[in-house]
Amino acid sequence: MRKYLNLFDFKQKVDYKTEILSGLTVALALVPEAIAFALIPGFSPLTGLYAAFVLALVTSIFGGRPGMISGATGAVAVIFVGLILELKRNFPGIEPETILNYVFATVILAGVLQIGAGLLRLGKFIRLVPHPVMFGFVNGLAIIIFMAQFPNFYNKTTGDLLSGASLYIMLGLTLLTMVIIWGLPKLTKAVPSSLVAILVVSAIVLGFGIDTMQVADIMAEGESIKGGFPPLSIPQLPLTWATFKIIIPYAAIVAGVGLIESLLTLNIIDEITETRGSGNKECVAQGTANILSGFLSGMGGCAMIGQSLINTSAGARARLSGITAAVMLLVFIMFGSSLIESLPMAALVGLMFMVAIGTFEWASFKTFGKMPKSDVIVMVLVTLITAITHNLAVAVLLGVVISALAYSWENAKRIRARKYVDENGVKHYEIYGPLFFGSTTLFAEKFDVPNDPEEVIIDFKESRVADMSGIEALNKITERYAKVGKKVHLRHLSKDCIRLLQNADEIIDVNVMEDPTYKVVADRF
Repeated sequence: MRKYLNLFDFKQKVDYKTEILSGLTVALALVPEAIAFALIPGFSPLTGLYAAFVLALVTSIFGGRPGMISGATGAVAVIFVGLILELKRNFPGIEPETILNYVFATVILAGVLQIGAGLLRLGKFIRLVPHPVMFGFVNGLAIIIFMAQFPNFYNKTTGDLLSGASLYIMLGLTLLTMVIIWGLPKLTKAVPSSLVAILVVSAIVLGFGIDTMQVADIMAEGESIKGGFPPLSIPQLPLTWATFKIIIPYAAIVAGVGLIESLLTLNIIDEITETRGSGNKECVAQGTANILSGFLSGMGGCAMIGQSLINTSAGARARLSGITAAVMLLVFIMFGSSLIESLPMAALVGLMFMVAIGTFEWASFKTFGKMPKSDVIVMVLVTLITAITHNLAVAVLLGVVISALAYSWENAKRIRARKYVDENGVKHYEIYGPLFFGSTTLFAEKFDVPNDPEEVIIDFKESRVADMSGIEALNKITERYAKVGKKVHLRHLSKDCIRLLQNADEIIDVNVMEDPTYKVVADRF
């Protein structure tokens, strides 16, 4: 049964059964993740669950990438640890309720910043992330997802590794979950294998009364996921510059980390589904979702690569799956808390293990002997930083910077000049390669000013002046020729190069020659 679903001007062919079942699977997988991330800064499980509901619903309806799932994430949760520590230093004895008010205000302000990024169309800058950085980001996240499951093999009371029958049961159920997820698609794809695995393992545990860790066991004593519709929570804080100074740095970090993780996840899902999402639209949706999350008692978040991959691997391609996941999560909170709390953690751990295995770019190992060494170093470095620090923003930004420096270095070495003297005694320098900040030194070394004739032509047919450093390099070379009474001409400049020179007319004074075949018309705008 395939029809068209039109939600907010988005037309997408929908397989309703696949979308709904996939959404249900995602909702089940969201519960332990949201609880675990809420516990990182010491929040109530409901704070993470409310954030997961709001973010999943809003981004599924308004986001730029159908099929992508958002919710409370560890990358955002760890930022609040720093905020809480600063609040406790500045305000000794601060009440937990006041801390939450600061958190909600930070989430709201982060959402405003994200909307601003979308309206300014800054989402396109994610295209500047090189492929090795993408590989490193994905591999690092896969390691994080994988390693995050191991605490479930420890006794929550004593902190010791499970042993004996408890360990074997946990391992056996986890392995059974993974085998079902791996093997069922080879037999049938009528239903998501992840959902079947969770249901089968849960039925075995509940049916036979097997004593093993459940979702309820990962929560603090006395806490529950049972709740109502997310309550309205307007942050009660003094509207002062002191308050703003405390929250703005953390809001900026939340906004940046959230957008980086969301836009990179969007790119990954684009590749998997062979479709194209809208980065700017996703920025606005993420911002709107975080603003609503802050007003509805949620801790905020961003796109979740693990749940997004669960969704797409189950065949979901439309917005309905994310909407279903959000609605079912709210149903669990309001009506099915006892059932969800009794789910065996082994089933969810097995599911996340398979997500980690599917997320890791195993093909990246094949590129070690084929990619430049700088790309391999960037990929490994981003992987390690992501996995060790969990700071995705720093890992990606550092990877981009190193890649840019490596690219600049390689291009700086490519500039060269073909030299000859024509029948009129004019010395020609035919420049090859870009003239930019990295190549200016080598460019200057190409010229033999003292021994050159009275007239020199610098030909840029196979080159271009890329930046202000290039302009300054031209200025210096013409000054060197001017000091010895020699004349310099520039030839075959591209339109943008000419604009740079004309904009710098107070800096450089050269004769721009226009070739009759490649005539350039300077257009100012």
